[in-house]
Amino acid sequence: MIPLSVAEAAELTGAALADVPDPAVLLDGPVVIDSRDAQPGSLFAALAGVRADGHDFAAAAVRAGAAAVLATRPVGVPALIVADVPAALARLARAVIDRLPDLTIIGITGSAGKTTTKDLAAQLIERLGPTVSPPGSFNNEIGHPLTALQVTEKTRYLVSEMSARGIGHIAQLCQVTPPRIGAVLSVGHAHLGEFGSLDQVALAKGELPAALPADGVAILNADDQRVAAMAARTAARVVTFGRSPGADVQALLVGSDDFGRARFTLAAGSGSAPVQLQLYGEHHVTNALAAAAVALELGMEPADVADGLSAAVARSRWRMEVTRLPDGVTILNDAYNANPDAMRAAIETLSVMAASGRGLAVLGFMTELGAEADELHRAAGAQAARAGVAALIVVGDQAAPMLEGASEMRSFAGELVHVPDAGSAVQAVRSRMRPGDVVLVKASHSIGLEKVALALTGERPLDDQARPEEEDTPR
Repeated sequence: MIPLSVAEAAELTGAALADVPDPAVLLDGPVVIDSRDAQPGSLFAALAGVRADGHDFAAAAVRAGAAAVLATRPVGVPALIVADVPAALARLARAVIDRLPDLTIIGITGSAGKTTTKDLAAQLIERLGPTVSPPGSFNNEIGHPLTALQVTEKTRYLVSEMSARGIGHIAQLCQVTPPRIGAVLSVGHAHLGEFGSLDQVALAKGELPAALPADGVAILNADDQRVAAMAARTAARVVTFGRSPGADVQALLVGSDDFGRARFTLAAGSGSAPVQLQLYGEHHVTNALAAAAVALELGMEPADVADGLSAAVARSRWRMEVTRLPDGVTILNDAYNANPDAMRAAIETLSVMAASGRGLAVLGFMTELGAEADELHRAAGAQAARAGVAALIVVGDQAAPMLEGASEMRSFAGELVHVPDAGSAVQAVRSRMRPGDVVLVKASHSIGLEKVALALTGERPLDDQARPEEEDTPR
């Protein structure tokens, strides 16, 4: 973060000081929400988590070196007292951003692929200059300002991933980090239960191009009609990407290697070049094109973009993460999150990767789908059956409609297995795995199926797995 005194930070956030012996003390370390991450000069933001309250760890953060705590009440150590900690983080982040007029901010949103596109774009943009991008999926009202607060005077590019669970959320994030370039990937079924319809999802995602300035660039997916229509919502110049004829940034000759990694020819106005992605799944072509369009707008040549995409790796965990075991079994851990569109892409990837052997699918519930949940789960089960999996292992009662969908496919010759939890899923897979099998593990984040993949790969024993919400709880 740009160094600020405690007094300056208090003024920028509207905070009152408590137990601060010297307001001139500098905050020149990272802003953190976990006391274990505190360093000398840190600002520790005390957030109330699902199972713990960050205020209880304020003293520990100061002992670790934090210069002050951002809190809603006095905590017995130097503190900036505010009514709302996330809102104060947002104000602080915007104040820091405003001090960097030469910073170029890139916003990325979409129903699926945001994190992968962010990671690809960051790896390209880093070739141009010092770049900050979010770790993992820091894309909400907490992670977003925390990422912005990582910038320094040397930072030239900030890549912001923007999520939404309601109308107005992306617009608020754009107020914190006003983007000059904004990319929209897709309008899909993620959070459909909260939005109510795909048109409402589109309305929310369209807040990013709507926030762009007239001298900015809106990068829109030409293959998604709802995204392409967002051109009417922006004052910025529009650049399109996709496989559609006429897209400004195109993928031609799309295919996959024997491991399911996509290859294509990147074609833009200034030239073309071949790309061989290191990521698994043809759906990543869309993500790569969006990242390419961003990099091209920042001045990179197509050949350099293609080289960067071909070298790029998966930075965020549990997203099409491939582990090959000594016995020849391949574990495809895509358990970080799930929605119908992402589930479809993962099953398609499993089908390609298991083309010369057997595929096993361990699937769990997809949250936030509202009234369409059962139908969408049945469709996922039917797709797994059409993909010819040797076994469909469905975890939990909520995901049971997947079994119905698969059983309705008369051509399906695989095995249907219903288990209650992750531990049972591990046992079910282990008893069926054969050398050469490919095992897909996927569900929404809150279901915690990454525990299955990690147990199968031997990374952690099943009984040593923290629940995702426990891992995310600020301390």
